[in-house]
Amino acid sequence: MIKKLTLIAVMIVTTMTMSAQKFALIDMDYVFKNIPAYERANEQLTQVSKKWQAEVDALTTEAQTMYKNYQNEVVFLSAEQKKARQDAIMEKEKQAAELKRQYFGPEGELFKKRTALMNPIQEEVYNAVKDVSEMRGYQLVLDRSSDEGIIFGSPKIDISDEVLRKLGYAN
Repeated sequence: MIKKLTLIAVMIVTTMTMSAQKFALIDMDYVFKNIPAYERANEQLTQVSKKWQAEVDALTTEAQTMYKNYQNEVVFLSAEQKKARQDAIMEKEKQAAELKRQYFGPEGELFKKRTALMNPIQEEVYNAVKDVSEMRGYQLVLDRSSDEGIIFGSPKIDISDEVLRKLGYAN
């Protein structure tokens, strides 16, 4: 009997605790799409990425052309010429790989540029979410756009538009 009473008491306390907590949802994709500075930064990153990819592609194409020419002329080349051509092709491929790593690697230029452009915007959004959450008394705000584990969320608890208003982007 005591075990049953203890179990009932724990269930009542748990239910009361859970009902006291307030949750909200936010659609971060929606929020960022409605911030012009974020869209401009994305466009700038796309343009830079295309430019850098063209540079890498040019080196790769040059190495491929060198290799095709080598294959066509290999029967006419001496051993020294073959070695020199092979070394030149390998050097060109190495340059392309190094340039690709420099631009697109984990610590590359694109990563640094993305961090410089996006972090201030993301920080501003985070602070607005935090302010709205504190003002409304939310203990937890979930990102609806991630689709991880959220099956249904009532539009009544979505604070996306409120965060945009707080940032000055009325919708």
